[in-house]
Amino acid sequence: MGRRNEQLRWQLAKGLIHALHLERLASRYSRTTVMAVFNLVNGSFSIALVSFVALVTQEAFIFPSLGATAFILFYVPMAQPASPRNTLCGHLIGALMGLLCLYIFGLQGQPSAFATGVDLARVGAAALSLGLTSCLMVVFRVAHPPAGATALIVSLGLMPNPAQLPILMAGVALLLAHAFVMNRLAGIPYPVWAGDGVAPAAEGAKVAGV
Repeated sequence: MGRRNEQLRWQLAKGLIHALHLERLASRYSRTTVMAVFNLVNGSFSIALVSFVALVTQEAFIFPSLGATAFILFYVPMAQPASPRNTLCGHLIGALMGLLCLYIFGLQGQPSAFATGVDLARVGAAALSLGLTSCLMVVFRVAHPPAGATALIVSLGLMPNPAQLPILMAGVALLLAHAFVMNRLAGIPYPVWAGDGVAPAAEGAKVAGV
């Protein structure tokens, strides 16, 4: 699995290099250097795109756990946790469980833990929100690790308003759209919804130059 993911990462970088006609420039550097620069540019661009939308709309399209999601979408694009289904459902579960725990512990409308400090109610909300998120992602088979951070972002009071939920999910959808375009442009069969988590053998052979 590790070798397959490495091949896919190289295919993604190589495919975009070809699409941008940068083969001669890339040939001067090692594969590690090319992939590192690719991840620097692609990671920065993906978050900049979402941040720009947040700037224009003055809405919270950008939030911390999107950074971890962006990394997964481009580092292991064919892994099950990187599929649109897992990504969207995982973040949705995390946000909903965070909101639920705010209400359970009477924290709705209260300032965030970063403004007032952590009390017992906040400890309970944070712990239960992460536990419920982890449980439900397993039950519904939509594991997406960054969603655990989304649960904490909400339960700690950084995004406590239910009206922010559609905006939060729109930010996730925008990031997924960018990942879909970039992966498909590179020739990686990134799924439209649910992936099987297995890279086609032909893709691995193509990357290896067989």
